[in-house]
Formats: sequence, structure tokens, C-alpha cells
Amino acid sequence: MIFAVDTSTLSVGLALFDGTQVIGEMNWQTKHNHTIELAPAIEYLFSQCGIQKKELKACAIALGPGSFTSLRIGLSLVKGIALSLRIPVIGIPTLDFLAQAQPAKNIPLLAILQAGRSRFAVGKYKLKSSSWIKDGESTLLSIEEISDSIESPTYICGELSAEDRQILNRKRRNIVLGHPVHSVRRASFLASMAWKRYKVNDFDEIDSLAPIYLHIADSVL
Repeated sequence: MIFAVDTSTLSVGLALFDGTQVIGEMNWQTKHNHTIELAPAIEYLFSQCGIQKKELKACAIALGPGSFTSLRIGLSLVKGIALSLRIPVIGIPTLDFLAQAQPAKNIPLLAILQAGRSRFAVGKYKLKSSSWIKDGESTLLSIEEISDSIESPTYICGELSAEDRQILNRKRRNIVLGHPVHSVRRASFLASMAWKRYKVNDFDEIDSLAPIYLHIADSVL
């Protein structure tokens, strides 16, 4: 059983996955209350699913990019659980499991998430053997910069407000916007990707595991 936690942004996700099925999953939008909401949500998920923490074989954590504070909160929590149970931790970049949840397309994919200060973390992916593969480094862009950078048909998914969608829709000819349902980050996809690594004993060092932050000028996001 793998327990997955995503606190990359205000969109929070938890999941329990046993390699065969998703035992339980929770997704919600917090109001900067990660510290207050996480512990009760975790207890509720385990209780509802009839799972005890001692049944866990590993923990998975979303590494970001995302919010500096929320990423730290999630990583500290997962490290604490893993150390207390003496089980491994597997970190997965947040944009990677968002991308894996998307339907196959014959055009490039941009997976995006809120990174604060009106910026978005943007990862580009291409389809290979029915899987979305990272194509280059992630960047920080405003929604206008994302829109201006699109010159050929591109599929975009991720955290987008109504205003963000309106800006991107100005280039409707080249931009294919993912449905809001597909744009929710699912912790079950995080757990599934971590499970593949668990099966081949590909674990991260708990002490050195750290969030992924993107830099712009002198700021860290």
C-alpha cells in the first residue's frame, strides 16, 4: 500500500493505492490552511478506507514546483510518517503526474500550475509510446507569456481560473484547453507513478529529499 500526498499549491490531494486499485482518494481546495487541514483529512481517509498506517509499504510525495510553504508542509509530514514506520519515500515532480493524467494527443502538452506572484510553473511534454514524456526544463511564465509563446497547436491543462481561460482562448486556433475535470491534479496518479518505482526499489534518500523550486531573478517560487 502506498500513501500519496500532494500539497504543491492550494489544490491538495491524498490517495491510497495498493498497486491494483485506488483504495481511497481526496482532493480539495484549501485556503492556505494546509497545516490545519492535513492531519484530520489523513485520519479521515484512513478511517473511511479501513486502512491502518502499519499497512503502508511506502509514501509518495509531490515535489513541486509550487508554493514554497505548502511544499515544505507536505514533505515534512510525509518524512515524519516514513521515519516513524521505517518505510521508503518516493518523490515525484508535480507536473509529471499531472501530465500522466491527460488523454493522448498528437500535439504537445503544457502542464501548468499556480506558482504565486501571478506566475505559472510550466512543463512541456510530448507523447511517446502512449505516455507523456518531459520535453525540456520547466519554466515560470505569466498567463500572457504562455499565450504569446503558443505558435502551433498545443494542449494545455492545469490550474486555470475563468480569467486565465479567457486569455488563452484568444488563441483558440492553436490552444486546446483541457476540461476542468482533467485539470485537477489527482493524487492517485502520483501514487501510481510511485508504485512503479517502489516495485524496482527505486527510493529517495529521506534526509536529502527536497522540493523543486523554480527561480526568477532574485525570487524563488
